[in-house]
Amino acid sequence: MSTSIVFMGTPQFAVPILQSLIDHPEYDVKAVLTQPDHRIGRKHVLTASPVKQLAEKYGIEVLQPAKLAKSPELDQIINLHPDLMITAAYGQFLPTKLLEAAKIAAINVHGSLLPKYRGGAPIQYAVINGDKETGISIMYMVKKMDAGDVIAQEAIPIEKDDDAGTMFDKLSILGRDLLLKTLPDLIAGRVHPVAQDPTKVVFSPNISSEQERIDYRMTAAQIDDKVRGLRPAPLGNMVIDGLRTKIYDVTPLDETTDRPAGQVVRATKHQLVLAAGDGTTYQINRLKPAGKQAMDITAYLNGHQQLKEGVQAVSDD
Repeated sequence: MSTSIVFMGTPQFAVPILQSLIDHPEYDVKAVLTQPDHRIGRKHVLTASPVKQLAEKYGIEVLQPAKLAKSPELDQIINLHPDLMITAAYGQFLPTKLLEAAKIAAINVHGSLLPKYRGGAPIQYAVINGDKETGISIMYMVKKMDAGDVIAQEAIPIEKDDDAGTMFDKLSILGRDLLLKTLPDLIAGRVHPVAQDPTKVVFSPNISSEQERIDYRMTAAQIDDKVRGLRPAPLGNMVIDGLRTKIYDVTPLDETTDRPAGQVVRATKHQLVLAAGDGTTYQINRLKPAGKQAMDITAYLNGHQQLKEGVQAVSDD
């Protein structure tokens, strides 16, 4: 007899996890809960979440309450009496009575090594903070955010060329594999959950618009970490040559400088080297000034020839 599941997720991160449950002969996905369709792009096209698109492909019922608490969909899910409720980046809090409706357990596939990085942006924070590794935690769901006992956990390294996008992809696959490895023991009652140490809790709330600004006084390595942690979206930004400019890619350099942070150390036809904190330096490789298309540094410098050695290129304004 198959194990019935209600799955809850929204972004691409959750898609391989849901796909693995759909493909597995011992699991029966009864319904999928995901965030409402939203408008994206310049044309504001109403678009279904990646999880919804996958569920509809297989004819699985999709529920999309804007707010789950006290919604008709809440009672509908409870009345399904699933064996398991599995979430992966769903994006809403789940009421206690919903969690208690699962016959076996309500669990979450979370993209960090809990208790570090509870919250909505764990993958971005791990890259931004220059962590050497991150991972997946599978935990029991409780009313408090990401605070349940951890059932299984596995780490992977963060390489220097990784960004939030590549880590989302890697952790999605790791989460899929760890979940499939964990579920048989969970269903059979053979797991040994571990309580999270409250003294080691670190939060990772959703990235705010203020956090998208890159402090040019940070070291070159820290600037690189932040650029990669905010890529591919929302992208970090600086004010360069008087314009708010999104930064796609930088390279920290080995050379040092006495120039103040934000000042041009060297500008050639194909290279713009800026001073950062603690005498470090970096070059900008790709960027997007406000109102312009994204471009490489050669194209940018063609239109900003005033950026010469000694010019204060980056400002607070």
